[in-house]
Amino acid sequence: MRTTKRRLEIPTLGVAGVIYGGFLLLTWFFRDLPLVIAAPLGSLLLAWYGSLQHETIHGHPTSSRRFNTMLAAMPLSLWIPYELYRDIHLRHHRHGGRYLTHPTRDTESYYLQPGVFAAAGRIRRVVYSAQCTLAGRLILGPALAILALWSQEIRKLRSGNRRHILIWLRHVLGVMIVLVWTVRICRVPLLTYVGLIVYPGIALTQLRSFVEHRADTDPALRTAVVEANPVWALLFLNNNLHIAHHAEPNLPWYQLPRAWRQMRDSASGSLAMESGLVFEGGYIEVARRYLFRPVITAEHPTLGAE
Repeated sequence: MRTTKRRLEIPTLGVAGVIYGGFLLLTWFFRDLPLVIAAPLGSLLLAWYGSLQHETIHGHPTSSRRFNTMLAAMPLSLWIPYELYRDIHLRHHRHGGRYLTHPTRDTESYYLQPGVFAAAGRIRRVVYSAQCTLAGRLILGPALAILALWSQEIRKLRSGNRRHILIWLRHVLGVMIVLVWTVRICRVPLLTYVGLIVYPGIALTQLRSFVEHRADTDPALRTAVVEANPVWALLFLNNNLHIAHHAEPNLPWYQLPRAWRQMRDSASGSLAMESGLVFEGGYIEVARRYLFRPVITAEHPTLGAE
């Protein structure tokens, strides 16, 4: 499916306006709301913001990369610089799926290289196994993602990588702006913001990505679709239709449902259905099947074959 890129995509700008407006209002009135309402709303907004960042990385809502970056570069979730996220995600899309799920070549792979699991200590094996289940991914996934990124970046900073030093300096400035607003002006407790808003917001993104990819010798069978209800679909800006997104990564989010409907009726869509890569029951089906059961193996199962 081909589409002419629009110079100005009003639906995406509308989403950005709602997210920023909602974030400012929620944090301003945070102390006037019950925590059991305010914190989950904040987490949903941050997860939605992550979906907006993903859109801008793929060239939306305008043809100006500078404007798109300005629209989504503010680090509301604190932990990852936008520029690093962009680098990591665009590398994930390279090579037309040839290296998807590869533990060293796919920057978003959850697989270990063969032999790593067996050589790991007992605690690490437990953690590796737990992360293959939905419960483990939601509880441990955010912390493990943060630790993995930060450990890599610390090595680069220590080596004097100039580009990454500048990226982190800009990121720290952005984090300071976010925390001045949330903690100092709106008086949201820092631990509350980090533990009850940021961390669950990252976990929601981990929910979306949980079944997105699995190892297979056939590159066409490495990406899945979750046919979510409209609320989840809007939260993830239809990135849950991941087969369609990888087939046409430059499509704006609001065109993905039509693209998936066309693909679903094609030979590739039928193959995905037969291979168990389409979750027609949405995230309820995902949770029912994999809450405490592994969706993938900890080690990449087909690396030698590939």
